[in-house]
Amino acid sequence: MARRAREQGGVVSARQLAACGIDSSAITLRVRRGQLHPLYRGVYAVGHDALTPTARFGAVVLVCGAGAVLSDYAAAALLGMRRVDDRFPEVTVPRAGGRKIDGIRVHRRQLDPRDVCTRDGIRVTRPARTILDVAATMPPAALRRMVRQAQAERIVTMRQLLDVLARHRGHRGAAKLRAVIADGPTPTRSELEDHVLALVVRAGIERPEINPRLEIDGRRVEPDLLWRRQRVIVECDGRQWPRSRPRRTAEWRLPRSQPAKGATHRSARVQRRWIGIANGWTSLTRTRSDPFARS
Repeated sequence: MARRAREQGGVVSARQLAACGIDSSAITLRVRRGQLHPLYRGVYAVGHDALTPTARFGAVVLVCGAGAVLSDYAAAALLGMRRVDDRFPEVTVPRAGGRKIDGIRVHRRQLDPRDVCTRDGIRVTRPARTILDVAATMPPAALRRMVRQAQAERIVTMRQLLDVLARHRGHRGAAKLRAVIADGPTPTRSELEDHVLALVVRAGIERPEINPRLEIDGRRVEPDLLWRRQRVIVECDGRQWPRSRPRRTAEWRLPRSQPAKGATHRSARVQRRWIGIANGWTSLTRTRSDPFARS
């Protein structure tokens, strides 16, 4: 029992207890002794009821019975794509299964097995399917930020998003998700990066690589924006930009010196050249020595 509880964040079902040889009378005795704490009908916390959000997600899946899968906003929280909030956790059950339970929002739909995985001992919809489900109700700006953040953190890939869209063309969230990913892979990590990228595109500068993995002077780095051909890196760090002054971003030039032996990229040297961003974040001013100028 203890092992199963650990695997599920400290919660077990009556059915699982019975499989361990603990019948209903033994469960009642353990409840009286404070060894088991009822959470839902037939679902208990072991030892204490001070549960983590993950354990509570596990409890709602258990109480919804066989075939239940954590989904939608609760799944996004478990998968690390959004914060846990006070909304009712959502669970998807087979169309003919499940029952109404106070404090849990139950969706009745048939899930493709390819859209389900296990995380922390909990059956949950995969990231791409989770994004598709929340796209139906999430505001476009919030959806765009979540999708881009998930790409930056390697939680989901563009290929996975396109695959789930191809398999669920009639889904209520499909049109909105297609619009959000229309620009292709955009793995930005913050609204700040989103805004700088939008300014770059608006200024007519070619689209950079976003948060690529590089090795420079033997160090692995992930610059915010990279123009490989021009050998330019732009870092978008909000802590560098005091609110009382025009915001600006440092540009790192990759010198044309010979690369170190075995290195795949030339060494990096930081030069304090600034690309000014002003006028309420609506314009981008180029420096005199413009590496993006057309020859």
